[in-house]
Amino acid sequence: MSLAKQLNILDYALQGLWRRRLKTGGIVIIFSAVIFLAASFQFTIKALNNLVDQDLQATPEIIIQKMSAGRQESIPLDYIKKLKGIWGIRRVVPRIWGYYFDATTKANYTVIGLNYKKMPMGGLLDKALIKGSLLPGSGEALVGTGVKEALRLPAKGAMLSLFRPDYSLKALKVSGEFMPSTDILTTDTILMNLADSRDLFGIKPGLVTDLCVYVANPREVTTIARKIAARLPDTRVVPKSQIKETYREVFGWRGGFASICLLTAIAAFIIFAWDKASGMNPDEKREVAILKVIGWQTADILGLRFYEGFIVSFMSFLLGCSLAYAHVSFMGAGLFRPILTGWSVIHPEMVLRPGLEFSDIFLIFSLVVPPYMAATIVPAWRSAIIPPDAAVN
Repeated sequence: MSLAKQLNILDYALQGLWRRRLKTGGIVIIFSAVIFLAASFQFTIKALNNLVDQDLQATPEIIIQKMSAGRQESIPLDYIKKLKGIWGIRRVVPRIWGYYFDATTKANYTVIGLNYKKMPMGGLLDKALIKGSLLPGSGEALVGTGVKEALRLPAKGAMLSLFRPDYSLKALKVSGEFMPSTDILTTDTILMNLADSRDLFGIKPGLVTDLCVYVANPREVTTIARKIAARLPDTRVVPKSQIKETYREVFGWRGGFASICLLTAIAAFIIFAWDKASGMNPDEKREVAILKVIGWQTADILGLRFYEGFIVSFMSFLLGCSLAYAHVSFMGAGLFRPILTGWSVIHPEMVLRPGLEFSDIFLIFSLVVPPYMAATIVPAWRSAIIPPDAAVN
C-alpha cells in the first residue's frame, strides 16, 4: 500500500473518532484510569527503591548480630577483638537499638544509641539536621519529624520523657531534628548516645544490640562477611546489599499484591472494550457497507479499525502515564503509599522521584495496550466481511 493511501485512511480514522467523540472520550477516560492505576504502582515501587538506595549509602557495609535458637540477642563487645586481623575492615562501631512503644500515641519509635564519633561519616551527621546543630551528648537526643509531630514537641527547649523497663522515667533534651529528606529512615527515630540507650533499655554493660562494620573497599564486602561468619559462627552477618534486597522484596510483594487486585480492573476493561467493539450499531454497519460500495477492501477496513484502536490506546497510555507520574512526583503517591509503606502509625513524608526507564514503560505498555488492540481485531474483521447489501438494507 502506498503511503498516501495509509495517510488517507488515518485521516478518515481521526475524523471518525471525532464524530463519535462522546463514545471515544468515555473509552479514553476509562482506559486512562486503568493505566493510571497500573503505572502508579509501578512508579511508586521504583521511586521507593531509588529512595532506599540513596538513603542507605552512608549505612555500614555489614551488620553483625548474635543469634541463639534462631532469635537475636545482645552481642558482647569482646567480639570486636575477634575481628582483629581481618584485612579490609575499616572500623567496627557498637550499636544499641530497639523499639519503644508510646501508649499515648499508639506508635512505635525506633531508638538508636551509638558513638557517632567513631562512625566514618559521623562528623557529617549535623548536616542531616534541619533544626539544631548540636549532636546528642549525655542526656540529649535527636528526633525524626514523625516523632516530633506525634509528641507535639515545641520548637525550642523540648524534653522527652521515656520509661525504662522498671517504669522509671528517663528525661532527655531534644538537641535537634532530622531533615524531612531523610524521613524514610529517620521519621520514627530517636537517636542518642550509647550510654543513654543502654540505660533506657536496661542492657548490661559490655553488651550491645549489634556491631556495625565499615569496609574500606566495597568490592570486598562479600569476602569480609564470609571471614566474619567463619570467626563468629554464632552470629548472623548481614551485608548492606541484603538490606537493600529486603526493602525491594517488601515493596515488590506489597506492590505485587496490589497489582493482582488491579488485574480484575484490567480484565473488566478488556471485556468492556470487546463488548463495545463487537456490538456494532446500525450506523457503524452502514458506514462499513458504504465504504465497501465505494471501493474499500477488507484490508482497508481492518487498517481503519487498527488506526482507531491504536489512537485511542496510545492517547490513553500517554494520559494515564502522565497522570501517574504527576501523582507519584507531586502528590507523593498519596492514594497508594499507605499500602506500600506499612502498618506503622508514623508514616514518613517522602519526596518520591521515579526514575523512568524503558523497561518500566514497556511493561506498562505491554500490560494494557496489546490486550486492548487484540480485543478489537476479531470484531474489526467481522465488521469488514459484512456484505454491503445486508448492512444498507
